[in-house]
Amino acid sequence: MFVLAIAALLVVLGLALARAVLGPTVFDRAQAGNTIGTAVMLMLAAIGFLNGRPDFLDLAITYGLLNVVGTIAVLKFFRHGDLGTPGEEEPSP
Repeated sequence: MFVLAIAALLVVLGLALARAVLGPTVFDRAQAGNTIGTAVMLMLAAIGFLNGRPDFLDLAITYGLLNVVGTIAVLKFFRHGDLGTPGEEEPSP
């Protein structure tokens, strides 16, 4: 059953890679990148279960968190042009 799930995730990876290459907008490519990260996270968990290595689940969770933070950073960069501003200076009296 897990081998079938891994095979299905490989198909999802192929389709998401095609969307990342062919996507007409940056947001399509960002969504495809997020989908690739999620599929890799699920594959890590499934491979860890098949090999009897529960520490792969920790790696999968960490990778998933980095995937979310990275996707938010990329989308913020493309929307605002930078990742952070030093802030507004208050006028002096």
